[in-house]
Amino acid sequence: MTSLSQWLMVAAGGAVGASARHGVALLMLSTGWRFPFATLIVNIIGSFLLGAVYAHVQHQGLSESVRLFVGVGLLGAFTTFSTFSVEVVQLATQGEWGRASLNIVLNVGLCVLGVAAAMALYNFFIIKPN
Repeated sequence: MTSLSQWLMVAAGGAVGASARHGVALLMLSTGWRFPFATLIVNIIGSFLLGAVYAHVQHQGLSESVRLFVGVGLLGAFTTFSTFSVEVVQLATQGEWGRASLNIVLNVGLCVLGVAAAMALYNFFIIKPN
């Protein structure tokens, strides 16, 4: 059974992540660009950070509270895969197949690279060979 404190850690992290996501969206809207860069940016950053959290958990562990706050709440609310999916469908239904395809390739490719880069950097800088 999940305790109230666990729910509160997820909720608090989610509030921070959602607020940060909104900030990035507002910043990108002010540029006037038609490509959905805000979603791309938060998905890359969020994937990188979640990769770093995952690498840390694999090597050193992480308290349940921090894992819930950062991994589930903050990064769960910050990244926007569902928004990405809606934007791809919207671009496609508007006949913007090139932009829809570019959005898919950039989000998936760069986010996977973000996870790999975070894990590699973590292993290079944090994990010392014995």
